[in-house]
Formats: sequence, structure tokens, C-alpha cells
Amino acid sequence: MSDSTLAITGAAPPIDDPDAELLARLRLGDEAAFLELVERYGPVMMRIALTYVRVPSVAEEVVQDAWIGALKSLERFEGRSTLRTWLLRILANRARTRGAREARCVPFSTLADDDEPSVASERFQGPDGRFPGGWVSFPTDWRTLPEERVLARETMLHVEAAIRELPGRQQDVIVLRDVEGWSADEVCLALELSASNQRVLLHRARSRVRAALEGYLEAA
Repeated sequence: MSDSTLAITGAAPPIDDPDAELLARLRLGDEAAFLELVERYGPVMMRIALTYVRVPSVAEEVVQDAWIGALKSLERFEGRSTLRTWLLRILANRARTRGAREARCVPFSTLADDDEPSVASERFQGPDGRFPGGWVSFPTDWRTLPEERVLARETMLHVEAAIRELPGRQQDVIVLRDVEGWSADEVCLALELSASNQRVLLHRARSRVRAALEGYLEAA
């Protein structure tokens, strides 16, 4: 269908789904396709579930319930989003419900004040400084660090630890955007966030992880 035809009919453009081939096989009842899908998205689903319910065994039940729900409603999936977005939305809805039932609808990490500055205020000059509001000292330029050091396993483990310390929604967004490589639109659909809210959460998450990693690299 051409762009002009789409404009005339008002139809939405087709979704470029990276899992289109798996979806086609899944609709035909291919068990191997389902197992491949579980292997591909099971870990991130578990990670997201754990931001709603903190007990791993409960999170596993939530993920299993999401897979069952997805299989039961597969015939109603119309492709208005990517398959993985649809899966994460099912997972998030079930995790919220289970979290409420477990009296953990809001994880402890999300009780932190999300309006707090992403960077500590003492990093900036006060009103009497030479450049009010400017940096006291600029952050380390990571491009000057040896690549081997930045990519070292110990450094990546430190990044993982910093991400786990983030408030729940920030953790979800940065995992999907920066770890899994999802687009902003996909994350908004999967987590039911507005575009502006997604941007704010991602900025705060990146700032906090960068601050944690900056301190680690300078200490090292």
C-alpha cells in the first residue's frame, strides 16, 4: 500500500515487527516458535515483573500468567503494535494486579521522590558563583577513558547494580530503552506512559546511573 493510499484511507502504516516471522509460526501452532519467544523475552519480562513484586517466585508466576494470557488472546492480536510491545503490556497489567494483591502495588524503590534532582545540587555553582547554575567541576569525559576499562565486566556489573537501585518506573524505562534497545514509542505503549513522561523517566534514570558510574570510575 502506497503512502498516498494510506493518506486517503486513513489506514495506519504497517508495523515493522522484528518478530513477524515468529508470530506467523506461532499462529500456526509452532511450539518451537513459542519456546524461541520465551527465550528472547522471558528475561526482560522477569526483570519488569520484579519492579512490581519483589519476591522472585511471585514474579515468575506473573510472567507465566502473562504467557498464558498472551497465548489465549493471540487470535485477537491485530498487529497495531509490535508483538513484544503487546507482550510487555500484558505482563505489566498482570504484574500491577498481582502487586496490588500482594500489597506491593508500588515497590519500595518507587517511594523515592521522583522530583528530586537527577544530579546533586552541590555539583552546581550557587548564586554568588562566577557562573551561577554552572558546573563547579565538569563531569568526567568518558571518551578520554581507555575503551577496555569502560567495557570491562566489572564496570558493566556496576552499571547493572546502579540500574537495580533505580525507582521502579525509571528502571523499567532504562532497561527497555538502553539495555533492550526498544524505541521510545514501544516503551510508551508497553508501559502506558506519555511521551513526555517517558523522556523524563529516561533522563532521570540515565543521570543517576551516570552519576553512580562516574563516582566508581573516578575512585578506580
